Amino acid sequence: MYIISITLKENHSDEAQANQMFEQHKAWFQKHFQLGNFLIMGPYLDASHAGVIIARAKNRDALDAIIAEDVYYHPGMADYQVREFNPVLIAEHISD
Repeated sequence: MYIISITLKENHSDEAQANQMFEQHKAWFQKHFQLGNFLIMGPYLDASHAGVIIARAKNRDALDAIIAEDVYYHPGMADYQVREFNPVLIAEHISD
């Protein structure tokens, strides 16, 4: 499993373009929730334009391909920090 921390850099686009990009970003994480790649996500409460995703993927290359689909990735508009971890304790109420 992986923790992905995403932080947007300063946005140099106009408001309409920024809104359109954010809609594409939302569609990206909705797609990967439906595919089962993303399990939990949400914004940081102590930082603006930043958030975290708990993800699973076959391997790091597969995860990197998923990340590369994000609208903010190719123009370099966001920083992505990825950490792999092994979930050894899981609360009973969280499903497989």
